[in-house]
Amino acid sequence: MEKNAGTVDRVVRVVIGIILLYAVATHMVQGILMYVAAILGLMMLITAALAYCPLYPAMKVNTACTCKEK
Repeated sequence: MEKNAGTVDRVVRVVIGIILLYAVATHMVQGILMYVAAILGLMMLITAALAYCPLYPAMKVNTACTCKEK
C-alpha cells in the first residue's frame, strides 16, 4: 500500500476527525448523525495515521510528495 496522503492532507484529516469525535462525545449531534459522525471521525484518523486514502486511487489523486532527488 503506497502512501498517497501528504502532510497537510493528514493534518487536516486529524483536525476534522477530532472535531467529529468531539461532537459525538459531547452529544452535539444525535440520532443517525451521531453514528455517521463517529464513523467518519474514526475513518479520518485512521487514514491520517496510515497516510493512505482508499478513495484517492479511484479519483487519481495523490497529495503525497513523490519527488525524487537525483
